Amino acid sequence: MSQHTSIEKDYVIRVHSDPSALDAPAWNSLLAAQAAPTPFMRHEYLAAMHNSASAVPDTGWAPQFITLELDGELQAATALYLKSHSYGEYVFDWAWADAYRRHGLRYYPKLLGAVPFTPVPGTRLLARDAAARTALVAAIGQFAREARLSSAHMLFGDEADRQAFAEAGWMLRAGVQFHWTQDEAAPAADFTELLARLQRDKRKKIQQERRRVAEQGITFTTHEGAAITEALWDFFYRCYTLTYQAHHSTPYLTREFFALMSAQMPQHWVMFVARREGEPIAASLIAVDAERRAAWGRYWGCTEPVNCLHFEACYYQPLAWCLAHGYRRFEGGAQGEHKMARGLLPVATGSAHWLRDERFAAAVQDFLAQEGQGIAQYVDELREHTPFKTPPVPEA
Repeated sequence: MSQHTSIEKDYVIRVHSDPSALDAPAWNSLLAAQAAPTPFMRHEYLAAMHNSASAVPDTGWAPQFITLELDGELQAATALYLKSHSYGEYVFDWAWADAYRRHGLRYYPKLLGAVPFTPVPGTRLLARDAAARTALVAAIGQFAREARLSSAHMLFGDEADRQAFAEAGWMLRAGVQFHWTQDEAAPAADFTELLARLQRDKRKKIQQERRRVAEQGITFTTHEGAAITEALWDFFYRCYTLTYQAHHSTPYLTREFFALMSAQMPQHWVMFVARREGEPIAASLIAVDAERRAAWGRYWGCTEPVNCLHFEACYYQPLAWCLAHGYRRFEGGAQGEHKMARGLLPVATGSAHWLRDERFAAAVQDFLAQEGQGIAQYVDELREHTPFKTPPVPEA
């Protein structure tokens, strides 16, 4: 179902509680026109989150997607959720929620713009032009105010997103991730050449880690797209759930989600399976975009502990695959300073936030200013300790 509201006379603005009911070709066409599209903002991916019962009201993710139309054509859209908690976001506001609670105020539900469980930077405000983007930001703010929500948040947006929110008076928050990007001036031909560009101690450590895995009789097979069989997906999902069990938590994604990915977006997945004497013992999964030559580390798990296997499965195998297939970027996911020693360099990320209570907004603004300075210094310090002999140009 959809609800109608009005914010500017030229746009028809709707709020949708069922992502799968949206016009998929129109949504994907709009996404393709953005500066930083990713597969995770495709209609199929977002609808699968809902249809697989992974991101639904019962799990604390109530969809409230906003669309703007003009003369019957989609002009802007974004994925929003009413959240009853802060799990699965990777931009942490637990302290803000606790401060509200201590003052007798309700923080949840809050409004969240994000791809559930997916801390991947990219365009969040899908818009035909700057005017539509501005109107979309206004629509988000109006929805939050009319619903009397404590706050609204947009996570991992691109530069155009952040600028639009800043112009609307939202607060910006800085973050950092670790990405590998190909040196465009002198591209590395393969993983061996990439290793040769690292400082001796980093290169030696990686070689030792890879040797330890090989000495334990571990080999890898790589499976791309439609070649990932149902049996492989079943094994991978077993590994995925074991990772959560090891941390005494519950998996965010259901098996049905990956079944939908296999059926609807097979071209966006590559699986690496670790085997001993032919029997699978671990698996890692990356998402890929062949058109943009980008890859994203996503999930992994193992059925038995093997020394250094995580590094091999999650970094070295994917990086080698990216180099072999001419990919230009591999994003290692949220957090993880240890990724620097493996050739992934710090990259700034950002989010935007609005709080209805002016007192808390002022306190959060002060906190974000201090946090932002600290993160900027942290990134500068990290870049001074590059693992490469000759530092490549950092990603913007």
